[in-house]
Amino acid sequence: MLLTDLLIAHPEEISTIIGHTPAWVGGLLAGLAWLGYSASRPRDVHIWRLALMPVAMGGLALWGVHSAFGAGGRLAEVLAVWAACYAGVIAASWNMKAPQGTTYRAATRSFHMPGSWIPLVLIMMVFLMKYVIGVQLSMEPALARHAGFEFTVAALYGALSGMFAARSLRVLRLANRPRSSLVNLA
Repeated sequence: MLLTDLLIAHPEEISTIIGHTPAWVGGLLAGLAWLGYSASRPRDVHIWRLALMPVAMGGLALWGVHSAFGAGGRLAEVLAVWAACYAGVIAASWNMKAPQGTTYRAATRSFHMPGSWIPLVLIMMVFLMKYVIGVQLSMEPALARHAGFEFTVAALYGALSGMFAARSLRVLRLANRPRSSLVNLA
């Protein structure tokens, strides 16, 4: 039975599902929610933190792919789908600009970023995908060997990871601009 079908027919089962969730998952959710919320406010972000975020979220997505489908016989193909979607999103957004109001400060090697809810939404999407897929596979382990399910999940994880990377790359390009084109270097 699909998780959505179960919850539509028996919405009270959500408490059972959450009750069987390890406590550390709640801690992870709280930490990720804080991280996403912090991006909703204007802030200064060091170049290394900006580069680390897509790596961390990509790692979470790859962990999701590997933990769900690593035992199946198609891990290489599933990872190829992830990589293709990741690269596709980056390529599709390559010419987009950094968020309006973003400036690079060469003296501190940091960026002043306007607040945005987009990182929180993307973080929660990756977390919820990992959670829901984990629950679904615990209910119906055979899905882990269903090619359509594997490739769809990998494509979604790849696209979300690509969105994180694309956004960071757009901002990081500001650091490579000639000094005369930077608005705020102080």
